[in-house]
Amino acid sequence: MATGSSAAKGALPKERQSKLAKEHNISAREEREIKEAFALFAEPMDGEKEGVIPTKDVRRAMVALGLPPSKAELKEFLSIMDPDDDGHATYEPFLAICALKLHARADGDGPDSAEVDEAFRLFTGAGSNSNPGGADAAAEVLTLAHLKRIAMTLKQDVDEALLRDMILEANGGAGVGRGVSKAEFEEVMRRAGAWKFFFFRPFGSRGKAV
Repeated sequence: MATGSSAAKGALPKERQSKLAKEHNISAREEREIKEAFALFAEPMDGEKEGVIPTKDVRRAMVALGLPPSKAELKEFLSIMDPDDDGHATYEPFLAICALKLHARADGDGPDSAEVDEAFRLFTGAGSNSNPGGADAAAEVLTLAHLKRIAMTLKQDVDEALLRDMILEANGGAGVGRGVSKAEFEEVMRRAGAWKFFFFRPFGSRGKAV
């Protein structure tokens, strides 16, 4: 049996909260997930370390996080994120809004079918920079190629074995080549939020999330 000391050595180090995460009472992991969602749609801008996100993509980024806003919420959020109607939002107000949604989300709440469809198209289309009229727009399964492309978009160096494990975790071990169906993707969203599952969560042996 492992001693307390040896068990502690094998444990993953706890992520340290940034000042921004502390201000909004979210964990370092939650902040990382928000930053990754923002980065998928971000565009460079002088003076903005994280870039800016076009306001037209704010809802899609929040859907990817499993935090879909209602129409009324989105209107209010955009007025906060982009008060001057410049057409883009910076990182800090985006994080603040996502933190509010995290705190307000009731246990057991989940996305509706339209939100699942939108998120599935987002993942199989690899974000706003993909070809919306191409084959991926009508993809029926989420594949290893989709995950590789998303990782490249985010400039994340992710081992292919980890991406394969993510697919196997979602489809119950049915095989990497089979991909992830929309029904399986929906189950992932309802359990944990699409972004929280697919974007680089720590995995233990045999692809089980830890």
